[in-house]
Amino acid sequence: MNKSLLLAGLALCFGTTTAFAADKWDLPTPYGDGTHQTQVARSFADEVTANSGGKLTIKIHSGGSLIKHPEIYRAVKSRQVQIGEVFIGRLGNNNPIYKLDNIPFLATDFDSAEKLYKASKAALNEELGKDGLMLLYTSPWPAQDLYSNKPINSLADLSGLKMRAYSPTTSRLADLMGTTPVNIPFSDVAQAFTTNAIDAMVTSPSTGVNSQSWDYISHFTTINAWIPKNMMFVHKKLFDRLDDATKDVILTAAANAEKKGWALGRKLAVEHTNMLKENGMTVSPPSQKLDAELRKIGATMVDEWLSEAGASGKSVVDAYKAM
Repeated sequence: MNKSLLLAGLALCFGTTTAFAADKWDLPTPYGDGTHQTQVARSFADEVTANSGGKLTIKIHSGGSLIKHPEIYRAVKSRQVQIGEVFIGRLGNNNPIYKLDNIPFLATDFDSAEKLYKASKAALNEELGKDGLMLLYTSPWPAQDLYSNKPINSLADLSGLKMRAYSPTTSRLADLMGTTPVNIPFSDVAQAFTTNAIDAMVTSPSTGVNSQSWDYISHFTTINAWIPKNMMFVHKKLFDRLDDATKDVILTAAANAEKKGWALGRKLAVEHTNMLKENGMTVSPPSQKLDAELRKIGATMVDEWLSEAGASGKSVVDAYKAM
């Protein structure tokens, strides 16, 4: 064979190998492009794609378009996709550490929520590790508040109503509040209210803005029950296969996304509450009676969680309180 042809063939072969060495990851997220969580995820993916030198491209699939929210965790665990984002509280049936994110009146402002995250991060990552996964970053929602179509001055005003639930913990909260929990995904909230499938919900002002809740709900009570988080996680074996430079790019992008997500959560808590009021909703703080009743429920749920989580759960809560 002609030597020049042989060299050309080898060059083509190596060139093809190099081209196929680039990784392409699919990243399913449960929320639409208009939510700040998806915007944070997109900034993370774009940063990794831009800074990896062509070695890794991450494609966002928003709004459950590739994989629905309840299936994302399993899809990453089984390597159907390499990386994914979920609302932490949805995993409450997997392990109590995921329920901690939704315990009401334990951490009710962003400073407290950040402390709770720091206290629980190691336990969270340990549990993910049991399924071969690794935490990359978290991003919070604004505090969870009460939506209703009438003034709520006490739990008696909620008695018999149907309340939206989206995790095991919110189902338990609905029970303790004297309401009937109904599992409704974010995308179906507006229809659920207009068809009387639900009468109330506890969720963030951002959810209300993103679903234009003023079209179907009249009252918003700022109970500041808790500050839940989304988490971005990756299959660890797939992460470990990357070269060190690409790993560093991912970890740096994750740190930047976490910083951006927490800053946005704080900002939108104020902006979106104001938007609800500007669009005609009655926005008010809870009455003293309602606040006292809800905090009593919170204490009950903390005790229940500690009983379920055992010594490891107690160590997390003790570390949080020590902060």
